[in-house]
Amino acid sequence: MNGSVAGGAARSVDRSGGVPPTGDTIQIGIAVDIPEPWGAQLTRRRVEAGDPLAVPAHVTLLGPTEIQTTSLPAVERHLAAVAATHLPFALHLRGTGTFRPVTQVVFVAVAAGISECELLAAAITSTPELHRKARFPYHPHVTVAQDVAPETLDRVYEDLADFSAMFEVDAFTLFSHSGEARWQPRRDFRLGT
Repeated sequence: MNGSVAGGAARSVDRSGGVPPTGDTIQIGIAVDIPEPWGAQLTRRRVEAGDPLAVPAHVTLLGPTEIQTTSLPAVERHLAAVAATHLPFALHLRGTGTFRPVTQVVFVAVAAGISECELLAAAITSTPELHRKARFPYHPHVTVAQDVAPETLDRVYEDLADFSAMFEVDAFTLFSHSGEARWQPRRDFRLGT
């Protein structure tokens, strides 16, 4: 989020359009959006790679997590408190990396802002509603190709090897997924307010 959160010093901005979640549970995720022009560039590259999960470029702070719908207000209060205690920071994306052979993923690496992302991710999962056992240690990154042919992974890795972007992160976003539609932003949480 590159200063894109409307509302000035507002602590959080509702992006759900006032639509309440339906059902007993809701799938959520929390991420830092990659601002333009880099966000569109990285998203387009992921689509061109044929990645079936090509979602807008982001750094994940909490991966897909199912919670009780009734817990959503408490989760949002927790996220507002986390955001208030963390200051905006510079994020520098530079070059590529891969998780192969463990998983078939190529990513753009976080070169600066790693500790800040780690601290945010740890604070976010410090509440019982969001604590979950992770399959892998947290490693901030921007996925640009996943579960595609090995030669495609190699090509994306090489094509973006010189990629570089630097911007200020001043917010993170809570996303939700109903199971029927794509991930939708629900609320932005401004850092340090």
